[in-house]
Amino acid sequence: MSEEQKPVIDDVAKHNAKMAKKKAARDKIMATKTDEKGLVIVHTGKGKGKSTAAFGMIFRNIAHGRKCCVVQFIKGGMSTGERDLILAKFGDVCGFHTMGEGFTWETQDKSRDIEMAQAAWAKAKEEILDESNHMVLLDEINIAIRYDYIDINEVVSFLNEHKPHMTHVVLTGRNAKEELIEAADLVTEMELIKHPFRSGIKAQIGVEW
Repeated sequence: MSEEQKPVIDDVAKHNAKMAKKKAARDKIMATKTDEKGLVIVHTGKGKGKSTAAFGMIFRNIAHGRKCCVVQFIKGGMSTGERDLILAKFGDVCGFHTMGEGFTWETQDKSRDIEMAQAAWAKAKEEILDESNHMVLLDEINIAIRYDYIDINEVVSFLNEHKPHMTHVVLTGRNAKEELIEAADLVTEMELIKHPFRSGIKAQIGVEW
């Protein structure tokens, strides 16, 4: 062995020993994680990606052949890539219900917004209670809750008392209520660092929809 090779071999040995120790510790931790349950998952925050991440999980379920469902609370009838793909290719495994008619500043009809939000919540409860659904995505429900179109206490109570044990429910939208965050098993806050909209760039196909 040359003098040049020895430091490299020593570094490799140290790295391997460190990784072996880390793996043993990790395996010990993982051995204690044996429970399974349907999770209440919240994606919130001012940053982009809340619905995008949620749809990633929906497509993951579709790939595994597990029945799932999407209920959209705010977004209107505009075409989106995820909805068009699911309806065209995966309607047999994933239900898709667009119940809203657009954002509140577009509809300008509060009573109609409340009516549609309540209809979406009724559909959401129906789909959650269907135990054949492995995951139910309630897209932008946090916005409807924020405007008091849906009672947060009713949502939390339903999830706590009526959600089937193995059903995952994902709730998206900024400004998630503290009551929902407290009830959830997994909460992710999307933090806004930079956004092209602030530089005058409009929403674009393949990025926003």
